[in-house]
Amino acid sequence: MAKYVYPAVFTPEDGGYSVVFRDLEGCYTCGDNLADAIMMAEDVLALTLWDYEQDKKEIPVPTDMRSIDLKNDEFVNQIYADTEEYAKRVNTRSVKKTLSIPEWLNTRAEEAGMNFSKVLQEALKEKLGVV
Repeated sequence: MAKYVYPAVFTPEDGGYSVVFRDLEGCYTCGDNLADAIMMAEDVLALTLWDYEQDKKEIPVPTDMRSIDLKNDEFVNQIYADTEEYAKRVNTRSVKKTLSIPEWLNTRAEEAGMNFSKVLQEALKEKLGVV
């Protein structure tokens, strides 16, 4: 998972904006106003790139925004996406893991009232350097 910046083409429409990422197939959205369109663009970009990562598809190099041909009132804006943050937000399904620990450690942890799932999650986050 990584951080990305892609150019998005914004087109004013009646009552809002449509947004297209020309570098990424099927990556488009819209918004009721500019702020909404930018927020929606961030979301669809993260979703699309996360899907590319999950499917092990090659991620295209972003086009230089200065080379994008525009029509009429269209404009280009760079949009940021962090697929790790996106996954944390949307991929929250729990998975069951089986593990083995020494019996003496299990006894001590149970006596201390420890939540094994919570301890494992905290340890993995620390070990991986993620928050």
